[in-house]
Amino acid sequence: MSRTLIVLAHPRSDSLTAQVAERIRLRRRAEGNTVDLLDLYAEGFDPRLTAVDEPDWQDREKRYSPEVHAHMRRVEEADEVVVVFPVWWFAPPAVVKGWIDRVWNYGFAYGRSTPRLRGKRMLWLGLAGGSAAEYESSGLGAALEIQLRVGVSEFCGVEGAQVRLLHGTEFSGVPQALRPERAREVFAAADAAVTAYDGVAAATAAAPSGK
Repeated sequence: MSRTLIVLAHPRSDSLTAQVAERIRLRRRAEGNTVDLLDLYAEGFDPRLTAVDEPDWQDREKRYSPEVHAHMRRVEEADEVVVVFPVWWFAPPAVVKGWIDRVWNYGFAYGRSTPRLRGKRMLWLGLAGGSAAEYESSGLGAALEIQLRVGVSEFCGVEGAQVRLLHGTEFSGVPQALRPERAREVFAAADAAVTAYDGVAAATAAAPSGK
């Protein structure tokens, strides 16, 4: 049995982002996983980094705030971390950045010769309003890939992390009558993205280490 931590970052519980996270939660439970849903907004997570949670480069054993240590335990206990978020201003919401700033902190997520998070799986699943072609031509998709996979996951020892975007998720200009079908398309794309992510992870796990 695997343990999945799903991190949801959207202020509305009925949002498309929340519905995608719920699909993943149900899928993982049906597969036999234990699932921990961390809804950053619903749990009132404060993304502001204050002095109590500021890294101390002279002390990697620093005790951070109780809230941060509670979140660290949830990350540490997970075999897999899935972050589901809307893409705002071509980046994750500020609450996600604050969660990384405070929780993926020095001495816990990085700063040790043997990374504590090594061996975990990780998926960043973003809901983007623009098309795949727009993100590719502008380089914004590549920028998100580097920022999240390389700058966060791999920096903290999580190898093989994946970033996948669901495109065309902005419904403001879509007539009400067409929105249910558009939502079904997004859900199908989300299912396909998770299936592809699982496939890559399984192939990586089965590959010889070369050692």
